[in-house]
Amino acid sequence: MVKNAVISIIYQKENEENRGSVEFQVFSFTTKIRRLTSHLELHKKDFSSQRGLRKILGKRQQLLIYLSKRNRGRYKELIDELDIREIKTR
Repeated sequence: MVKNAVISIIYQKENEENRGSVEFQVFSFTTKIRRLTSHLELHKKDFSSQRGLRKILGKRQQLLIYLSKRNRGRYKELIDELDIREIKTR
């Protein structure tokens, strides 16, 4: 988690005025997903948090699909920076 905290501080400083960008939204969803995942490892029967995690995953997936269609280069950079899997498009 220390690595993620350092990355988040650096990334937020770069994007203080750019909080509406797709990259920043994907980044904030990713930090929420990682935090919820670690919470759910301890609390396996927390079904409301599981539902929230699924909703955030869906939102992030929609944003990644949008970004991959609009600008493939920025999409690839973001995937590499955040160390997440590439989405499978139909």
